Amino acid sequence: MDHYKVLGLHKTASKEEIKAAFKKLAFQFHPDKHSQSPKSVKDSATLRFKQVSEAYEVLMDDRKRADYNYRWRSGQQSGGGGNGKYYSQYGYGYGRSGRSYEYKTRSGFGGGGGGGGFASKFELAFRILTARSSLLNLGFAAAILGVMIVIDTSGESLWKMQNSGKSFEEAMNTIEKAKAYKEDNINERP
Repeated sequence: MDHYKVLGLHKTASKEEIKAAFKKLAFQFHPDKHSQSPKSVKDSATLRFKQVSEAYEVLMDDRKRADYNYRWRSGQQSGGGGNGKYYSQYGYGYGRSGRSYEYKTRSGFGGGGGGGGFASKFELAFRILTARSSLLNLGFAAAILGVMIVIDTSGESLWKMQNSGKSFEEAMNTIEKAKAYKEDNINERP
């Protein structure tokens, strides 16, 4: 199932076009509108309403839309051909369960659950690393690291300003010598 085809739109549709198409189709297929219809018409309308709702949900969210477009292109190139393999391969969509239709996640499809190989693990790692929260955490860690570097270099700069030409080790040796000299002078007094 192609979300764009469900809404009757082209892949370059704007959010306004998506919203308008959704409103039109949601009104047309809403289950309340078909409550007095025969069971087959009612079930068909309910299914179409769910498909339209899912298409709207995916296409209105920029991240979900980009993910969908990427996966759809990948499915087309690998022979998916728009015949529904997208859903069975990637785990999105509606599946029949008993008498009702329900939204299925990746684990809800037979054979498509969980994944396994290197590609799916790489994809999972990529999704985690590109999630907004991960990017925010990475930015926060970078800021902390930057502050630590600034503090470290500013400490060195302050040391060099106060102790021109001396290293820290030389300064410690000078302090040790001064302590030893002071102790010798105290011991020599009568």
